[in-house]
Amino acid sequence: MSEARVRQLLQQPEGLRLEFKEAVSELPVNLFETVCAFLNRAGGDILLGVADDGKVLGVNEVRAALLLKEIVNVSNNSQLLDPTFMLFPQVVEVDGKKLILIQVPESSQVHKCRRVVYDRSEDGDYKITNHTAVAELYTRKSAFYTENTIYPYLAITDFKPGILDRARQFIRSRDPSHPWLALPDAELIRSSGLYRKDYKTGQEGYTLSAALLFGTDEVIQNILPHYRIDALVRIENPDRYDDRLDIRTNLIDAYDLLMQFIAKHLPDRFYLQGNVRMSLRDIIFREVVANLIVHREYTNGAPARLIIYADRVETDNANKPRWYGPINPNGFSPYPKNPDIAKFFLQMGRVDELGSGVRNVTNYLPHYSPGQSAQFIDEDVFRTIIPVHSINKLKIEPETSTILVKELEKEIDKLNIQESIKKRLRHEIALFANGYLHSTTEMSPSFGVSSRTIYRDFIILLDAGILQPSDSFGFYELAEKWRTF
Repeated sequence: MSEARVRQLLQQPEGLRLEFKEAVSELPVNLFETVCAFLNRAGGDILLGVADDGKVLGVNEVRAALLLKEIVNVSNNSQLLDPTFMLFPQVVEVDGKKLILIQVPESSQVHKCRRVVYDRSEDGDYKITNHTAVAELYTRKSAFYTENTIYPYLAITDFKPGILDRARQFIRSRDPSHPWLALPDAELIRSSGLYRKDYKTGQEGYTLSAALLFGTDEVIQNILPHYRIDALVRIENPDRYDDRLDIRTNLIDAYDLLMQFIAKHLPDRFYLQGNVRMSLRDIIFREVVANLIVHREYTNGAPARLIIYADRVETDNANKPRWYGPINPNGFSPYPKNPDIAKFFLQMGRVDELGSGVRNVTNYLPHYSPGQSAQFIDEDVFRTIIPVHSINKLKIEPETSTILVKELEKEIDKLNIQESIKKRLRHEIALFANGYLHSTTEMSPSFGVSSRTIYRDFIILLDAGILQPSDSFGFYELAEKWRTF
């Protein structure tokens, strides 16, 4: 923010979107009441070190850096500001005196300061205690999508080279005759609703959605410094992590990176739907990852997280809640959090229709984790909990697994059994060759046969020295000689 811009603010009276506060060496006690009110109303600028009449008083030069740090820390403290909203204040010098400028955007969520809702008028901040007024504020916020925020200085040259061509490839694989495929880059973006004009202000340009979908890493971090997706594995070391992926790139690449991380650390199981052999891991977790990306409230400073534990996968996502509490998959009405991002992911085939994620996870999870059900909790942080079984104990690398499968198939070929059984055994040992544990109960749905049939298969593999019982009751694993292959 330039000195000229701050001087322009100093020439204006306090009002709906401007507040002056004295702050020589300490933050004003009511600072976050104003932050809360700006977030709930129309956003605005707060200048610290200025009297109510616009006279520049300044902030203590020694204390300025500490006050900046305190503002950032407090803005991330849910006891004071809930939901939290990360602020990025800056020091500006005017006439030899230091001022602190806090730019507060309009939020799509309803915020509370010390458990009280504040709103803003031309006369200043005021508490909302009337339940009807609070409900009206929630209703107004529900129609506000921060993804539509216009960035008039964002240019097509700020997009990652080749990213739109990648998007076209995904669209083409889903629909070779899609009308977007024939459009040049700028027209494709306009047609997808990612370039807008605000007819109240006359402002026009690419939106936050466009920046998140196509922007270079540098551009995205400039617009949303807090943006990141944190993927962790906490199995051997649950207090810290065994593996970590810190994602700060565009949403198209972020989706691929998350799916690769999941494929690296989670078992795959196959399911026969008709005559088609399907990957349950891909079906379930493409929905989980898409939900993490498509339905996030991106103006919230909390990072999105995907954590793989020994018995479950959890995701946390900043959210604009509608229901508050656990979602009943059989009785909920889905609504879009970021309609334009969702629409673009739909055209690429990364998601199905609205609400399909909860339904698909609910329908397919019993085949992936028998006897288990997923949890979807709609609060200020949307949480998904997916139970998983058979975490990889041996950590067999993919290259080794491929060689191992070929050797095990040779062993199966030696067996004096029907060819149809050999064919099924080859598929079964391919699942064990990644180092995972499996049970007859959880494997039987993948092959469309009974648990008893799978049990007879395992007996054959036990007698052949390919499998052995695991120390986890009811589960089997590769025999010792193949575990050290």
